[in-house]
Amino acid sequence: MTVMQTTAETLAPNATRTDICSAPPRRHPRPDGEDRYTISEVVAFTGLTAHTLRWYERIGLMSHIDRSHTGQRRYSNSDLDWLDFVGKLRMTGMPVADMVRYAELVREGESTYLDRRELLESTRRDVLTRIAELQDTLAVLDRKIGFYGDAGRSREGKSTR
Repeated sequence: MTVMQTTAETLAPNATRTDICSAPPRRHPRPDGEDRYTISEVVAFTGLTAHTLRWYERIGLMSHIDRSHTGQRRYSNSDLDWLDFVGKLRMTGMPVADMVRYAELVREGESTYLDRRELLESTRRDVLTRIAELQDTLAVLDRKIGFYGDAGRSREGKSTR
């Protein structure tokens, strides 16, 4: 299964296409329509720092965040979903510049689907390469652990004789 799927098959002919994650969405703390979070609530929910959230906004990784009448940031469930996706991109090792480029493409609209797909496919190839490297490293570790386990057992056998 691919990372992203589209729901075009299930939508009415005049409806717009939207991306959905293949995993079920995380449960939000508040229902839609009541989903206005302060920066401290988002910090608690995501584990990111307030500094990181402000930086994401400053570099263009986050779209414009709504503000209260006093100027405080107010995040929505959609913003939380985006932050969750950005976290996944970070885990892939995608450079921040590529994440910002992806965010810009999303804001440009449907005409950028091909560019977004190519960027994600490139990242996917990088992840698969890293997984293969990690599997090779794991095999080496397993051999060493097995060697030391065998050596320890043979030593124990000699000392009990």
